[in-house]
Amino acid sequence: MTTTSTQVAIIGAGPAGLALASKLDRLGIDNVVIERRSQEYVLARIRAGILEQTTVDFLKDIGAAGRLEQEGIPHHGVRLAYNNRIIPVGLGANTGGKVVTAYGQTEVTKDLCDLRAASPNPTVYEAENVSLHDFDSARPYVLYDEQGVTKRLNCQLIAGCDGYHGVSRVSVPESAITTYEKVYPFGWLGMLADVPPVSPEVLYANARRGFALCSMRSWTRSRYYIQCDPDDKVENWTDDMFWDELKRRLPDEVSDNIQTGPSLEKSIAPLRSFIAEPLRFGRLLLAGDAAHVVPPTGAKGLNLAFSDVHYMSEAIAAFTGDGDEDALSRYSERALARVWKTQRFSWYLTNLTHRFSDDPFDQRVKEAELAYVTTSQAGLQMIAENYVGMPL
Repeated sequence: MTTTSTQVAIIGAGPAGLALASKLDRLGIDNVVIERRSQEYVLARIRAGILEQTTVDFLKDIGAAGRLEQEGIPHHGVRLAYNNRIIPVGLGANTGGKVVTAYGQTEVTKDLCDLRAASPNPTVYEAENVSLHDFDSARPYVLYDEQGVTKRLNCQLIAGCDGYHGVSRVSVPESAITTYEKVYPFGWLGMLADVPPVSPEVLYANARRGFALCSMRSWTRSRYYIQCDPDDKVENWTDDMFWDELKRRLPDEVSDNIQTGPSLEKSIAPLRSFIAEPLRFGRLLLAGDAAHVVPPTGAKGLNLAFSDVHYMSEAIAAFTGDGDEDALSRYSERALARVWKTQRFSWYLTNLTHRFSDDPFDQRVKEAELAYVTTSQAGLQMIAENYVGMPL
């Protein structure tokens, strides 16, 4: 066994882990990133592509926004559709000028990988048998195997940024953690295609046949989703079947103008709301999907991960610089306050736009809610404020 030391061991080289590493680099805090997958696998993952302004600002702060500033597409509104009508919700007009930016998570990860490549601190990919130890003491450490050699990394803190299925959260004793979860009775069948987007802004549709979503990755690449059974299989859907079903769920003025093409990728994602709390267990801090999962309806998952990283980096700086133990607990409190507000909106928008059952009463209530929020200034402001993101 070989032994090395660092100040912060970061578990996971997804966007949260890489963003935290780059922020700590800027603060002069030594760190090591440990990832069980290959870099190629990490870069190939396709996720959401709507960035809140706070996320854009964070990426600028760490020097990872060069391509984003050139290629990102500002969205000044979002559209809600039901009963064959489309209602625009102005974002900037209802938030004092705040907008969101369309820029794929795959591109964000690539930018962060490029930034990390210039770091003097190491990233270990394809680490096997990763395990976390003694994080309830002042001397935590991480064990992992690299190319058949067991290695020990001593550290002051461990940052668990390794996702819902990672090792970080499950390393916490059950008696020390409380989890909240809601599993929705449907999934999203998504298609990525090199076709121009049918809408210049994200469009959410509540239709008789189920939910549909139109979004973009660029002016030549679109991402579309339709509500499906959570046990459905991608193999059951040809490209033509997907396009036909998507058109049936959209207002005529949209479906008549969709340009179709071969899929680059199709996948089915289950929907859940999940939160684990607290986010601090001794010297172990959780962030991103390791700590919480939101349904993708509001495009909040990546943005919540970056807000966690913002709060966590401040706590780590206070702890490593001044020995401020309380800063670690304040991280959990500050991050969770924003997490729960964001969960509320994601849950709300999911309920508003999806068909849970064939109960006509439920659907009429949703239509009444849609009519209210799209005709009331207070309702429009509520949607817009939440969509652009809560302030840090």
